[in-house]
Amino acid sequence: MKEFIEYIVKHLVDKPEGVSVDETQPAENKLVFSLKVSQEDIGKVIGKQGKTAQAMRVLLTAVAAKEGKKAILEIQD
Repeated sequence: MKEFIEYIVKHLVDKPEGVSVDETQPAENKLVFSLKVSQEDIGKVIGKQGKTAQAMRVLLTAVAAKEGKKAILEIQD
């Protein structure tokens, strides 16, 4: 799932080398992904009214549900 997020975000931003995703597992069936991008690319990841970020969260939730897990995507400033 980490690679899935990286793939999507790297194709959205101007500086793909500034993309990093950290994965933590606070519970057995819960995953938290922290996304960091360059400051000038943060708007492209969030999108107008947060629609791009929301779409990524929906896709991530669907992928995680197939594995019987719950996934959360946090976008770091």
